[in-house]
Amino acid sequence: MRTKFILIMVFMLLTSKSVFSQTAFKVHIRGKGAPILLFPGFGCAGEVWNETVAELSKNYECHIFTFAGFGDIPPIEFPWLSTIKDQVITYVKTKNLKKATLIGHSLGGTLSLWLASEETNLFKKIIIVDALPASAVLMIPNYQGEIIPYDNPQSKMMLAMDQNAFSAMNAQSTAYICLNKEKQKVINEWMNMADRKTYVYGYIDMLNVDLRKEISKIKIPVVILAATHPDINAVLKTYKSQYENLPSAKIYYAKDAAHFVMFDQPKWFMEKLKLEIQ
Repeated sequence: MRTKFILIMVFMLLTSKSVFSQTAFKVHIRGKGAPILLFPGFGCAGEVWNETVAELSKNYECHIFTFAGFGDIPPIEFPWLSTIKDQVITYVKTKNLKKATLIGHSLGGTLSLWLASEETNLFKKIIIVDALPASAVLMIPNYQGEIIPYDNPQSKMMLAMDQNAFSAMNAQSTAYICLNKEKQKVINEWMNMADRKTYVYGYIDMLNVDLRKEISKIKIPVVILAATHPDINAVLKTYKSQYENLPSAKIYYAKDAAHFVMFDQPKWFMEKLKLEIQ
């Protein structure tokens, strides 16, 4: 009877869902010095930071993340983004990274805000590249924090798309969010190789994060490098509204830059980064 019980328990452990036993990201480490964690935007691999890391790794220890389902990292179960957030905290504490600076683009910037609002004494500074505490506000009129379900008509349509249609959709989007045509090709490659379920449901995870109130808990400096394309007035209004509860945030606006600020204005971007990362 005892042997039978042990076998049953082993079977249950092997077949039960355990999101946290899965690896939510891969990390490459370059350089030596004070730690910096670099988070890519949605759908992108850690290589989005190649030019940035080439400079920063001369003086800092750069931890470059690629999230599960993107790049060459296998997908994980859902919820996706909260699992990443929890495992980043575990990663920092396990490696005993003291007062790391967080640099995040888009989704990676939202993740940085989430981390700093939850772990108020763990990090040193946040540098955000065109990211918001509540992305859903841009997508949903009069958004008040409603939860978007995974199972919805738009999700079903995107999951059912053939690869040609999916690639065409990505190319159209990339032309809007990045003005650098050479980099558009690279971004499209990352998007097209993404795990489709992660692409669809992971985006919903991102939209379901609303930190507009939570950011008031952040104690560390926050610097934002914001895009201004295509309408600076709309951008100013959005950032004022979204960061209302974090009035200490310092915002720089990049002229003639779309969402991928580091690609559209690389010199300006690196100048501001080096100025603020001190």
